[in-house]
Amino acid sequence: MNANPHTQSVSQTPEALSPEMAERIRVALRKSPNQMTLQLARDLGVPEVEVIRCFPDGRAVELDITRWEEIIRALEGLGTVHAIVSNGCVTSEVVGQFGRFSTSGEFFNVQSKTIDMHIRWPQLGAAFAVEKPGHLDGVNTLSIQFYDRAGASAFKVFLTFGGKVPSPERVAQFSEIRERFRKS
Repeated sequence: MNANPHTQSVSQTPEALSPEMAERIRVALRKSPNQMTLQLARDLGVPEVEVIRCFPDGRAVELDITRWEEIIRALEGLGTVHAIVSNGCVTSEVVGQFGRFSTSGEFFNVQSKTIDMHIRWPQLGAAFAVEKPGHLDGVNTLSIQFYDRAGASAFKVFLTFGGKVPSPERVAQFSEIRERFRKS
């Protein structure tokens, strides 16, 4: 159950992507499926969320963003994850476990021993379960990715971060979150 009464305030403000641009994104992803989505978005001048929406073969499944709090709380059960937050100037990466959740005004807080994150939940616009070859080694990664209303990455939570094939347990955890929160 979602304990936050403000969930319904979360909304998307998608802007239509032209068919030509969507095709350019799909061509680029086919040509180099392991490229960084942030860089591709910048190269093409589109919000990163639009690159994710163009992923082939169901490799990016949109999740129900109105259930953002449930999705974030479900991350606690994954144990140790690799979380990435990026903005126009800095990318920060941390390895840790989600937990110790609280809400204060516009902030949903994650304050475990290893992750200290304050999420401005009203700005969340989309979430996806993403399977993608890693940009460093091509090994498949599994992640839950959140985007703001403008389509920029809010944060990404990797269950696997390349280097080795995801374990059957990690694949099952990822699949469970993907199916439970899949946007209808």
